[in-house]
Amino acid sequence: MIRLEELTRDYGDLRAVDRLNLTVEAGEVYGLLGPNGAGKTTTLRMLAGLLTPSFGTASVGGASPIDEPMVVKTRLGYLTGDTALYGRLTPRETLRFFARLNGREADWIEARIEAMAEELGLTEFLDKRCEKLSSGQKQRTAIARALAHDPAVLVLDEPTATLDVVSAQFILDRLTREAADGKAVLLSTHHMAEAELVCDRIGVIHRGRLLAEGTVAQLCEHAGAQSLTQAFLTLVNQEEAA
Repeated sequence: MIRLEELTRDYGDLRAVDRLNLTVEAGEVYGLLGPNGAGKTTTLRMLAGLLTPSFGTASVGGASPIDEPMVVKTRLGYLTGDTALYGRLTPRETLRFFARLNGREADWIEARIEAMAEELGLTEFLDKRCEKLSSGQKQRTAIARALAHDPAVLVLDEPTATLDVVSAQFILDRLTREAADGKAVLLSTHHMAEAELVCDRIGVIHRGRLLAEGTVAQLCEHAGAQSLTQAFLTLVNQEEAA
């Protein structure tokens, strides 16, 4: 469902993403794990069609975000920390608007909103203006917005960044259920425990390069480590020393 081939992005002399190759299958949660500045967000923006690769390709369900942007947008639920909510809209109005943008019918939309409000805990603030919401409520609404049209692929950049532990676990459980329903989920994070908990496979990225990928057990074996944190640090330190 997601395929990146030699994906590269340069900003002048800086190479933010360097010949990145990875795939995410339907029914899989793939974690892109790396420190701040590793190239995770740039990668996701190219996949969503917000940035043009310097070279290489990205595809969502076989469609290119450059050549077929509208096809990709209907297949993709995308969450980034840089996309604010419309302050004067309520969560209900926000979800209705974005589902309509993606071609969903009115009756389907209303049923979808009620279901997501129940499942994501939006009910108590569903009709409150977004500008009045807490940071956690805004994040839940933003995640619901990405899910509003029931896309086949979910791409989420630090989805639990502003949430407390309980709320974060709630969202991670939801992503696991989305994958169990056959969706492909690409999750960017720098939280080891979060990646270890929900990801079927993990790619470790640093300085724009994919250093290693596999299950937690495979990464630990590859790095000769006892934990994902140790494996991550070993891989990054090896890259720094190279």
